[in-house]
Amino acid sequence: MLSDMLELKNLKPRQFQVFFLRNDDSQAVEVHETGRVDFITVQQHLERGESVFITSKESQKVPTPPQKKPRPSVKSRLVTAFYFDKT
Repeated sequence: MLSDMLELKNLKPRQFQVFFLRNDDSQAVEVHETGRVDFITVQQHLERGESVFITSKESQKVPTPPQKKPRPSVKSRLVTAFYFDKT
């Protein structure tokens, strides 16, 4: 139980970014950074026909792919192509 409490203490509070995309001539974007998403506000924007995008602001580490071994060189050969027209 104590170890669970220590793990919770080391956790950083989660931050979210909420993007409200207006569906009018301005097509303005409102960005809110918050620890809690207000779903009533989200619902109001959706009812007006606007779009809402919610993402976590935590650092996202993308693993780099392992280095691929170089492919063995392929010998190329010369090909001659002909094109015939009716005229």
